[in-house]
Amino acid sequence: MSQEIPQIVTGHTELLGLIAYPIRHSSSPRMHNLALARLGLDYVYLAFEVDDRELKGAIDGMKALKALGWNVSMPNKVEVVKHLDKISPAVELCGACNTVVNDAGVLTGHNTDGLGYILALRQVGMDIAGRRLVLIGAGGAAVAITTQAALDGAAAIDIFNQRDAFFPQAEALAGRISARTGCPIAVHDLADTGNFRAVVARADILGNASKIGFKGELESLSPLPDSSVLRADLFVSDVVYAPLKTRLLREAEAAGCRTMGGIPMMLHQGAAAFKMWTGKDMPLDYVEEHLFS
Repeated sequence: MSQEIPQIVTGHTELLGLIAYPIRHSSSPRMHNLALARLGLDYVYLAFEVDDRELKGAIDGMKALKALGWNVSMPNKVEVVKHLDKISPAVELCGACNTVVNDAGVLTGHNTDGLGYILALRQVGMDIAGRRLVLIGAGGAAVAITTQAALDGAAAIDIFNQRDAFFPQAEALAGRISARTGCPIAVHDLADTGNFRAVVARADILGNASKIGFKGELESLSPLPDSSVLRADLFVSDVVYAPLKTRLLREAEAAGCRTMGGIPMMLHQGAAAFKMWTGKDMPLDYVEEHLFS
């Protein structure tokens, strides 16, 4: 393992950051500061615990401090859009922003979550264009991935989720994205296993965009209502990055599937924001080597 490069803060150091609550668990500060130090850039990336009640004041403060940009996570991803001057097509479609660029006081919102997933797929030779995608979950990760996949030419997207209070909202959002992009998008009840089998049988990519499988009480669970859908020519992904290999990925590998865990998506969404702020490519190999060491 190569030695980490120390980061020196100077009187010229520019500010980047992350606004969310809670956020002390985040890997983003370490990821970005590793990259900044490696490239010798005079920036620092800090985490600020700010919830939606304090958000406007925090944004005003970041502008006053002339911060060059910042990430936004829950519960602020939707609320932040109200305080921006410009938004990207992805933010316009999905209504959520995770990256803000401050250009001399003009704030532009982007969503790199979905872009990170698409770039991670592309890195392993799986281009979303012309592919049929099935996602489990209808939360923020699923919405971001759906939006970017539709913008980038997916052939069709099917979302499976529990028929809960948010189900109609997911249907409405899918309809809006579909109407704007021309990509067929449908939301299905995850409890309908027969339909799940039929839809996945036509899919190229199956992705878990829910928290099922995350380290802790969800770790032993699989998001699949029926694991018999796994077949060798199906590409299986999981947004969960802790543990590195979820139960879903273990089952998929046993069925002969190619798989991708959550780390590549996390790295690529960070790298996309990093490029917007600094104009430089994040040294992904170096960051990945050191991030969890």
